[in-house]
Amino acid sequence: MRYLVAVDGSESSMAALRYAVEQAAATGAEIVAVSVVVPEQFFTGGDDPPMSYAEAADELVAEDVEDAEEDAQQALDEALEVGEKTGVEVETGMLYGEPVEVLTEYADDNDFDAIFVGHRGLSEEYEGLVGSTAKGIVGRATVPVTVVR
Repeated sequence: MRYLVAVDGSESSMAALRYAVEQAAATGAEIVAVSVVVPEQFFTGGDDPPMSYAEAADELVAEDVEDAEEDAQQALDEALEVGEKTGVEVETGMLYGEPVEVLTEYADDNDFDAIFVGHRGLSEEYEGLVGSTAKGIVGRATVPVTVVR
């Protein structure tokens, strides 16, 4: 068995990892923890909408990809520590793109038997606005998904 665990550094994602590791210890499953790199975008133009593409381009700032990769690597380092503490080997990796899409495609393409996710990630303040990553994964995945609180 192979378990895919999405980690973003949030306590919820680390709880999902710990739960997946417990299951792997009992069943002998392999654990792969991945973090999805998604640079954040910020609009600095205030409350008024931009009046042209040039104005929008000047007022839209994207977080540097290297910064997003550093954040992802920190989450993956934490995942490795969880594995070391429990004696369960945890393989890690980074994915790039929209989390729901890349996680479910990665699970399909690499023959995972299950996906584990936290119920809320680092973007929980926007969950009501854009929908939850966990809900999106549950709706799109072709393998069982465990959402951990």
